[in-house]
Order: sequence, then C-alpha cells, then structure tokens
Amino acid sequence: QLQLVESGGGLVQPGESLKLSCTASAFTLAGYTIAWFRQVPGKEREGISCITQSAQRTNIAESVKGRFTISRDNAKNTVYLQMNSLKPEDTAVYYCAAAWAVDTVVAGNYDYWGQGTQVTVSS
Repeated sequence: QLQLVESGGGLVQPGESLKLSCTASAFTLAGYTIAWFRQVPGKEREGISCITQSAQRTNIAESVKGRFTISRDNAKNTVYLQMNSLKPEDTAVYYCAAAWAVDTVVAGNYDYWGQGTQVTVSS
C-alpha cells in the first residue's frame, strides 16, 4: 500500500523558515501529483499547493503566496514545502497527499495521505 511520510515540522519563531519533506516507501512519487494540506483542530483541511507529474505548481492559499514554495526531487523520491516568513497563523498539522492525474488542491481528489507533521509558530 502506498504510504507517505512527512517530516521537517517543529517549533519555530515568527519570521523563521522550515522545509517539510514528503517521501514514500515501496513506490515512486514521480508519477503522482503531490499536494500539501494543513489542518487546525476544529477547522477543515486547507489546501496549500500541489505539484504535478510535470512539475506544474498550483498555489491555492492566498495566505501563503510568496512565502511557501512546493518542489519535487524525483531522484530523491521526495516533495518539499519550503515555508518562509512563518506566522503564528501557519500553526497547523501539515499533510502531504498523492493523487493520479489531478492538478487541483481539493482534498477529496487525493487517495493517499501521510500522518502529518506538526508545525508550531510561536514566540
């Protein structure tokens, strides 16, 4: 079964950066669209960005434009989310997800999910 694993979360101060990683065992990410989502307790999961098989990027969240960048390194079987200028409101559990042949960041379109990594931005 396809399993995704996120890493790189942690506690940072406002203005600092983090780089999240999403990787998989036993299968290759290169053929999938990979997206990043985040969720705060009591709120719906929010789509951040996705990157397609051909490395097209779709940014959805206005709140992260200009600060977050998604990228992929197929040689390392990893997709990244570079997060700069972090704000307290970026605090959430961040998830990566995989889907075949989609280019939208809609949670219902994604079949495979990781367990999430906590990002906390606080002074």
